[in-house]
Parts: sequence; structure tokens; C-alpha cells
Amino acid sequence: MKADKLYLVGFMGAGKTTVARAIGKRTGWRVEDIDERIEAREHRSVASIFSHQGEPYFRQLERMALGELLPIRHVVVATGGGTFVEPDNRALMLADGAVAWLDLPLAQVIERVPADGRRPLASDRAQMEQLFTRRQLAYAQAHVRIDAARPVAEVVGRLLEWIDF
Repeated sequence: MKADKLYLVGFMGAGKTTVARAIGKRTGWRVEDIDERIEAREHRSVASIFSHQGEPYFRQLERMALGELLPIRHVVVATGGGTFVEPDNRALMLADGAVAWLDLPLAQVIERVPADGRRPLASDRAQMEQLFTRRQLAYAQAHVRIDAARPVAEVVGRLLEWIDF
């Protein structure tokens, strides 16, 4: 697939930000992280936004951040775990660039994501497992599925090969 923009989607802890930075380093493409954009604009963490304004407010901020990124080319975008789950966001991303699902098994997600409050949707493990299961259907609509349990360099190599860089 020939593309001038790559969206990385997947559950929290899948490595979207890490892989995006590695791809940016290899390609010279700009790297954007939707959660980081929101935190910079709001001057506080995603966890703080969730606890003070709630998830619906955060999802509005997420939609705005995505909209700002639409005209930019030669960019790799690390999305939040829920960005691609929203149908309008998903349609925009699928039409705008190549969308890769970084798929990580739940057991490894649990190893990578501490239940310490930094990730609001991970503090209750039973709810996180249900969320993981529900989101799989949305992630499966990405253009390609990549095994995110592989080493970062291997994931990056597969992605660059796939987008014909």
C-alpha cells in the first residue's frame, strides 16, 4: 500500500507511541501523538482530564486533535486507544491514510500497563478486559493487523514494507 500518512491504532500499551517515534526516526516523517497533543493543549494529563471532565469531554478533544492532523502529510500518528473505536474518527482515518492495528494479546497489555491511575481506563482490570474485547471489533477494521508482541524494530520494518516506503 502506498501511503503518505500512517495511523497507528490499538489498545493501550500496544506500543503506538514507541513505534511512531521509531518510524519517524527512520523516515524523517513528522510524528504526532494525539494524547500528547491533548495534554499540551489542556496543560494536564489525560488522567486528569478523565477525572475532572469525564470521557465524553476527552473524546471531543480527541476529535478536534484528529481534525487538525487531517491536512498534514508525511506524518505518522499515534492515536489513543479509543480514537479508532469512534465510528466518525475511524471513517476519517481510513479515508485519509494507511491504518495499522498494533495488536497485542491481553496478557501482554496487562504486563505493560500498570493499574496506577495514569491510564484511567486501566485502573479496574475487569473493566479493562471487557473494554479490550469490545475494541477488537473496531481495530479489526484497520487496513492491516501487525503483531505488536514482536520487537519494535521488526514491527517498524513490517510497517515500512507494508506502506511501500
